[in-house]
Amino acid sequence: MKPEQGPVTRQAPAKVNLTFEVLGKRLDGYHEIASVMQAISLCDVLAFRPGPDIGLACDIAELASPTNLVYRAARLMQGAARGRRGVSVSLRKGIPMAGGLGGGSSDAAAALQALNEMWGVKASRSRLMEMAARLGSDVPFFVRGCPTALATGRGEEVEDLPSPARSWLVLLRPPIELAHKTREMYSHLEPAAFTEGQHTGRLADSIGPGRRVTNSQCHNAFEPLALSLFPGLSGYRRRFLEAGAGEVHLAGAGPTLFTLVAGRDEGERVLQRLKGQGMNVNVYLAHTL
Repeated sequence: MKPEQGPVTRQAPAKVNLTFEVLGKRLDGYHEIASVMQAISLCDVLAFRPGPDIGLACDIAELASPTNLVYRAARLMQGAARGRRGVSVSLRKGIPMAGGLGGGSSDAAAALQALNEMWGVKASRSRLMEMAARLGSDVPFFVRGCPTALATGRGEEVEDLPSPARSWLVLLRPPIELAHKTREMYSHLEPAAFTEGQHTGRLADSIGPGRRVTNSQCHNAFEPLALSLFPGLSGYRRRFLEAGAGEVHLAGAGPTLFTLVAGRDEGERVLQRLKGQGMNVNVYLAHTL
């Protein structure tokens, strides 16, 4: 298994949960979820080159750490290679950190796939999916590679869906944080917020080529909680609506907010209005893949 001379470059796309429902708590302590996940054009870029051991560099210095999912994915693949393999990874971030857009999970999936190729491991997709599930609940979606998918279980069970017509969306990542946000969300989620997956089921049944997803079809069980737990998030949501968003939705566990727009031109108008408000926020225009 000779490694490639490299470099191997991968784009790692972000995602939004068009729907996210919590069905209940499982015996293993995790929660059962149902979600329609959609990859979008916002992405990170990773470059992989052969090296003496695993090394990680990033344009955000704090992410160049052994706790990074890219590093952990490389260690996992190193074990699968059954031999001492090394790689130097360069990560350029385009997805906002800890925003609910799956950037870290997507980076990990890109690492698994690139090193599987570079190191000649030849792990099957099902084996890669198993490895991905060990790294995090969102990683299997990105390894699966279908831009639109139904995720169930704790998120690791992924079923391909036909991709809808390209949709444009505006995203706003406010400068607010919540420590251990996903754990906090689940710990504060009351059973009254549990659903039976009906929002996800309706969208999964209706989605398809040539059909556009609308704001009214989106749903996120965490949204009411996020507006109360993230300090100031409701204010950012209000300003987003004032900028012309028809509806505003929470991305994943937040705090990123997004809205679907009729097209690129409308998205540009909403984007410029947000920038004109003078808020200290990062805003993005992206489209579904």
